[in-house]
Amino acid sequence: MDFVPTEEQEAARGLAARIFADLATHERLGAAGTGSDPELWKALCAAGLPGSVEETGLLGLVLLLEEQGRVTAQVPFAATCVYGILAVTRHGTDEQRARLLPGLREGTTVATGAFPASGAVTSHRGRLSGTADGVPWLRDATHVLVPDADHVLWLVRTEDAARIDPVELTAPWSAGRLVLDGAAGERLGGDGGGGDEAVRGGVAGGAVYAEVLAAARTAFAGLQAGVCAGSLARAVEYTAVREQFGRPLATHQAVQLRAADAHMDTEGIRVTAYEAAWRHDEGLDAHAAALTAAWWASEAGKRVVHAGQHLHGGMGADLDHPVHRHFLWGRQLDAHLGCGTEVLAELGDLLAEGDLT
Repeated sequence: MDFVPTEEQEAARGLAARIFADLATHERLGAAGTGSDPELWKALCAAGLPGSVEETGLLGLVLLLEEQGRVTAQVPFAATCVYGILAVTRHGTDEQRARLLPGLREGTTVATGAFPASGAVTSHRGRLSGTADGVPWLRDATHVLVPDADHVLWLVRTEDAARIDPVELTAPWSAGRLVLDGAAGERLGGDGGGGDEAVRGGVAGGAVYAEVLAAARTAFAGLQAGVCAGSLARAVEYTAVREQFGRPLATHQAVQLRAADAHMDTEGIRVTAYEAAWRHDEGLDAHAAALTAAWWASEAGKRVVHAGQHLHGGMGADLDHPVHRHFLWGRQLDAHLGCGTEVLAELGDLLAEGDLT
């Protein structure tokens, strides 16, 4: 395993860090409220960062999402790259790639995904009906990747939805409730002439769903690593200057131990996300690795953001303090795409079946 970023990955991460630092400021985030920042999204797309993941892969995306998480930048970066660029690049037809990728790179096409599959959406001859609750960045999206009850993936234009109801999640992710009533769906990869059981490139529909879900769990684990790193950095900065009993809080052993535990938890999230992303990019089975990263993102992630808020003392209870955004994002990511106990149960099933690699 080689987790050392390539020149291209490092360059993209450095560029992303500069853009996020310049534009995802406390004042701009406050002004955005629970919505996304369109100017920041335009800047990221103009710099070619969403499109760069076609070359830098899932590991490159994880590195970029770490930088987003550090500042809790409110843009649909993860969703568009995982459910749009990577999904279409890896599983789309030549025609789908030629038609969809230019808009996804430029940011004029914004994708999200109604994941994980709940079985609430059914398909019949390419028409989809049902509901998907709490879809992140749905209010920004032009396309939604929707798994039906059989785990077949369909691209649905949001303009074809019967209704999109705004939903507020714990984190301000411009979420919505997707209501479909016979909406036209475009099967990712085409139907191959074989209906709902079609196989393209030797990969059945259910396997494509599993791979996209694993990639999404890995990407959002990378985002959580950044959220935790940002929360911890704020706590370290605060405790270094806040004095108690005549000396900085950071000199107290209890504070140091709490921060050290949070650092180790953050590193656990990061390294497991890197491994899962590396396996994905190398064409290896990444299912178990993605579940491991998701478990760390859930269990360790919530410990870190609680520690970050706690180390701020009374300031951590201020809803307008920057560290509170990290807390909200960390708690949202704790349960996104499956909470710790759910992904651990999936991992246990793999172990019981002898499919753990």
